[in-house]
Amino acid sequence: MLLLGIDLGSSSIKVAIVDAQSKKLIGVEKYPKTEMSMISHHKGWAEQNPEEWWNYLCIATKELLKKSSIEHSDIKGIGISYQMHGLVLVDKDQNVLRPSIIWCDSRAVEIGKEAFDQIGHEKCLTELMNSPGNFTASKLKWVKDNEPTLFNKIDKIMLPGDFIAMKLTGEVNTTVSGLSEAMLWNFGSNEISNTVLDHYGINKDLIPTIVPNISVQGEVCAKAAQEIGLSKGTIIGYRGGDQPNNALSLGVLNPGEVAATGGTSGVVYGVIDEKNYDSQSRVNNFAHINHSHENPRIGVLLCINGTGIAYNHIKQMMADVETSYERLEQLAQTVNIGSDGLLHFPFGNGAERMLMDKNIGAQYIGIEFNRHSKSHYYRATLEGIAFSFVYGIEIMKKMGLTIGKLIAGNDNLFQSSVFSQTVSSLTNTSIELIETTGAIGAAKASGIACGAYKTLDEACKSGTPLTVFHPESSISELTDVYQSWHSHLSLLTE
Repeated sequence: MLLLGIDLGSSSIKVAIVDAQSKKLIGVEKYPKTEMSMISHHKGWAEQNPEEWWNYLCIATKELLKKSSIEHSDIKGIGISYQMHGLVLVDKDQNVLRPSIIWCDSRAVEIGKEAFDQIGHEKCLTELMNSPGNFTASKLKWVKDNEPTLFNKIDKIMLPGDFIAMKLTGEVNTTVSGLSEAMLWNFGSNEISNTVLDHYGINKDLIPTIVPNISVQGEVCAKAAQEIGLSKGTIIGYRGGDQPNNALSLGVLNPGEVAATGGTSGVVYGVIDEKNYDSQSRVNNFAHINHSHENPRIGVLLCINGTGIAYNHIKQMMADVETSYERLEQLAQTVNIGSDGLLHFPFGNGAERMLMDKNIGAQYIGIEFNRHSKSHYYRATLEGIAFSFVYGIEIMKKMGLTIGKLIAGNDNLFQSSVFSQTVSSLTNTSIELIETTGAIGAAKASGIACGAYKTLDEACKSGTPLTVFHPESSISELTDVYQSWHSHLSLLTE
């Protein structure tokens, strides 16, 4: 039995095929080869055409089937991972009414802030476990206020993954996890949030039918089968937003398990089993893939804007074009812990939610012209990014998150031993690097609905990690450096 996973990102569509029995990757393909186009008519706007997503998915899937020499009839299950917080609108004939307002669009920031104040902070945090923020519900309110004629044509609203499922099956449905990321789920009453709908003046009928994240959510219809090259009747068995799905792909399903990524931005995603929240709303809480009202599994998501982009910036500014990240790592390791007093604050990629939405900019502190070389800057940058992760993890721990181990993909900042060892030692947590991707995780998760696996643990738990970083026993010097960094950060955010 073969399983197909779809990863709908904002830069490309990735498709992977996995052998259910061996769990081995058969092949992977992405399209377009360059970054997907984005529509931005005004500052802070970001839109994409959902029909373009579907077109690219069809191209990538057909190309993967051709390269892998696979019979489409051997694929029994499909799983979907997708960019979170987007808004897709369709009419009664399932025609897209406007481009999708995607996750990085900031037009609804003020709408969300106003709703947070008017509904009440405690009520929002208790029911939604979040501020309404710049999420899907607030984006829908923007459409209602600014495009009323179009708004009146809406039959259903969807997240990006819901749209892909609709194109595959001809059916419109969504998930509790999806509604929680849209700020449309009331965790207290375990139902669609009437509080948000009533405040924004939105009819509940616009919300699609709810299906479990892992279930038979529909089957590939005849029209879609012809367009995408798959068999009619293939089961869509899984759907999840990119961050919960990344956690699932890394086997992070239960309390005490934490996933992390260190790409352009950095994410720490941990699982707790109680409906808790940060009173200052510095992190986001969503229903995890395996959440239920009776057995809560809440994904606590910390996002740091300036991580990999900070390291890439210093590479571009100081290194030769041909210098690799491996070489930067070697040079960073020639410098002592603490970079001889040079401290870096990697907050140069916009306002940081974990800093109460302050935009303090990226900074280097303690520069000595006759002492600090390029190697010092490389190490200080890695340490500063690591310190920002540690700072965020401390916030999460105060919410009740316990960390047994931290699991990361083997394709980002965590490959740096300077970075990973710093995080591991300061949090007293082992870090395991696993070889996987979102599309692979989505494919495996779909296998439960197809009968290939009985549980998520069986489907998604990984084998031996490629690399493990263990906390160092003697870290007094590193702790002193972090405390100095923490003190400077407090001054910068006053």
